[in-house]
Amino acid sequence: MATWQRFEDEAGGLATEVRRIFLASRGHVLATLRRDGSPRVSGVEVAFQGADLTFGSMLGARKAQDLARDGRFALHSTPAEGGDAKISGVAVELLAEGDSHLFRFDLAEVVHTALGEDGKHLLIRLWRPGLAVEEFRRY
Repeated sequence: MATWQRFEDEAGGLATEVRRIFLASRGHVLATLRRDGSPRVSGVEVAFQGADLTFGSMLGARKAQDLARDGRFALHSTPAEGGDAKISGVAVELLAEGDSHLFRFDLAEVVHTALGEDGKHLLIRLWRPGLAVEEFRRY
């Protein structure tokens, strides 16, 4: 797992593009695991705080309960000009007080998908901690 800062350190250009996509829109989609193991999808707003990618939630929200039980998540950006982004990993609760929760996303994988320059294929870039960015083309 890695912080957002480590992602920036290891894959600066990709991190810049993924950050731009997440900042282009307020709402994104978070997938968590329900108690029975089935998926739950919820809308979330993310924030970049220092070295971390974070999100907040109302106290007691189902997504917060899911993550407290099993921190695995998948986060999908709202598509923006230049593609979309997906992040998976483990969410770690930083704070639960007052009327809210605050979670940090620890990153296991980041994927950016966009149309290739010719507009006829998808260009997929994949980063995992400690590894070089991989590129795939799908026609």
